[in-house]
Amino acid sequence: MLAEFAVALLVVGLAAYAVLGGADFGAGFWDLTAGSAERGARVRGLIERSMGPVWESNHVWLIFVLVVCWTTFPTAFGSIMSTLWVALFIALMGIVLRGSAFAFRGESATVSQQRFFGVIFAASSLIVPFFLAAAIGGIASGRVPAGNAAGDLLTSWANPTSVLVGVLAIVTGAYLAAVYMAGDARRGGHDDLVERMRLRALGAGAAAGVVALGGFGVLREDARPLYDGLTEGAGLVAVIISIVAGIAGLWLIWTRRFALARVVAAAAVAAVACGWALAQQPEFLPGALTVEEAAAADATLAAVLIAFVVGVLVLAPSLVLLWRLVLRGRLDRDFRPLGPDRRR
Repeated sequence: MLAEFAVALLVVGLAAYAVLGGADFGAGFWDLTAGSAERGARVRGLIERSMGPVWESNHVWLIFVLVVCWTTFPTAFGSIMSTLWVALFIALMGIVLRGSAFAFRGESATVSQQRFFGVIFAASSLIVPFFLAAAIGGIASGRVPAGNAAGDLLTSWANPTSVLVGVLAIVTGAYLAAVYMAGDARRGGHDDLVERMRLRALGAGAAAGVVALGGFGVLREDARPLYDGLTEGAGLVAVIISIVAGIAGLWLIWTRRFALARVVAAAAVAAVACGWALAQQPEFLPGALTVEEAAAADATLAAVLIAFVVGVLVLAPSLVLLWRLVLRGRLDRDFRPLGPDRRR
């Protein structure tokens, strides 16, 4: 029972990172596709304004997942890290470069500096979610055996399922970011940006649906146990919830109800993360370790769960306050287009 609680913590952390961190990466996608320095200046200014107060807190969830995993499932954690280290190292470098570039770009003194850091920020925003998700695809498709570097260092993450999950991570992040920024633009009274982000949200949401549904064909051929888990039982329930929430989210965006669309879009993405966990139960590493086999001693699991409860009591009020202040616009920066208005 304690092991199942620990898995639940991991799923909650992954879902939160997929929603919050995913939207953060998605903003970088729209930065990359915003256009020239002149044409994309207002979109990039909105990205800077929307991400500024929360971008660092969004990535707390990744640290949470890593700490819980290595503490409660040490054998599985070692197997994952030693087999998938190439993809995870690339993602780590992307996280470092992305955060640095975002901070430096906001303080750039010239257009050339701004463009340089902007390219790094945008490119890293695609690299990080793709390679993190590719690693998840390797786990989900049963390509991570138990043991130190027991799996193939390349095909464990460079395979059809991993590519599918990586592309899905990029597209869903873009969808979430567009929804969130459309709401932010409305709150700031920038009607032109509301419509631009609304159209992007509709396009990205539709693309995410096509990739997700079309991906079942890939899973059927490349990861049949995962496919079976997603088409029956609790896994199927999660898939249905994601589909319903996805359709509802598109309707809410179409009717410009962005506040509710935020919640529904987040639910659609979180359901995908939950569906993966439910589809491969009771296995932690499919074909290699069950949850019970991978779990640490009961004393360790109990200590982690107690620490989690204490941590929630300490940190949850701060996070809730941060989100409330952000959604009410109390932390909004002055809007300024991020373009060629800087010194050359």
